[in-house]
Amino acid sequence: MISRLVHQLSPEEEELAAKRVELTSLEAELADRELDLASLKAELAAFEGIYLRRVGVLYAELDEWNARLAELRAERTGTADAKTEAAEARSQAQESYSAAHSEAADIQPFVPSTELKRLFRDAAKRVHPDTAADEKDRARRERLMKEVNAAYAARDEDALKQILVDLENSPDAVQGSGVGADLVRILRQLRQIRHRIAALDQEISILLGSDISKLKARAEAASADGRDLLEEMATGIKVRVEEAQRIVRGASTGGTE
Repeated sequence: MISRLVHQLSPEEEELAAKRVELTSLEAELADRELDLASLKAELAAFEGIYLRRVGVLYAELDEWNARLAELRAERTGTADAKTEAAEARSQAQESYSAAHSEAADIQPFVPSTELKRLFRDAAKRVHPDTAADEKDRARRERLMKEVNAAYAARDEDALKQILVDLENSPDAVQGSGVGADLVRILRQLRQIRHRIAALDQEISILLGSDISKLKARAEAASADGRDLLEEMATGIKVRVEEAQRIVRGASTGGTE
């Protein structure tokens, strides 16, 4: 009978194997959460752009007419209060104009493809800073993670593919060490990833509670009912703009407000 030598795993090796399985699962969860956050940021930015183009510009116009009216009152009365009110109204008008015509207003709707999401997850799992072995590795991964996020926001599948190719061919992809060192490294990686997931959950929660997120949710609910919330808002502001124009023109010609 041919005898067989069966390698019996040591307790450390068994623990290492179990932690590797746990790490793989947690890395996938982290990549998904990073994708959730990146998508949410892009979607909110895109919605904000739509809001600014359709509604924000009208608020800017309304604030401009209100500023003109306040300035006319200040000229007419000459009081300190009127001058202060005029200065504040002008500041608000300038702020509204800047917001309505900022870069955010030019952001287009964000609709990531299934392939783009897959590439992001794959790249995030490979380069995430919280899977770093040491500080030097973390710095390298942080740089790569910024590149991954930028490529995703730009919907650049080719850039994400190139990042993955570069990682496959990188000398850093070849690793090896003893059981004890591997176990310590994995335990630290698991702790870092759990902390990062908690931070991501908190950031996502804050974004979901933001005013622009709540407005987006209201717009989506209205759309489900066949209504265009932003158009309704725009219509209401246009009425206020026309009323402000009438008052300013009347005040400019000496009429009553």
